[in-house]
Amino acid sequence: MGEIMKIYFVISVMIMAVFTYLPRMLPLTFFRKEITSPFIKSLLYYVPYAVLAALSFPSIFYATKNVYSSIAGCLVGIYFAYREKGLVFVAIAAMLTSYIVGFMC
Repeated sequence: MGEIMKIYFVISVMIMAVFTYLPRMLPLTFFRKEITSPFIKSLLYYVPYAVLAALSFPSIFYATKNVYSSIAGCLVGIYFAYREKGLVFVAIAAMLTSYIVGFMC
């Protein structure tokens, strides 16, 4: 590995370390008191769910070669999740639906 690649690697790791450490360090530095605002508390409660949905939902439509099977699996998953079924049941039902619809289309 060349000298330039070693420097690039070290700089890259340092930049990644800073940007993964800052979101953890800044709240501890600036918010010393307990958060009492109901709005802020509810916002912080739902942020992980919103981020997870934003990261995973678009991938659903590119998971198969057929968009219709992806949509069918997504709709079945949403339906069973809304009916408060277990995570494993929802995932298996969505996968089976996508698999079956993939053969039909």
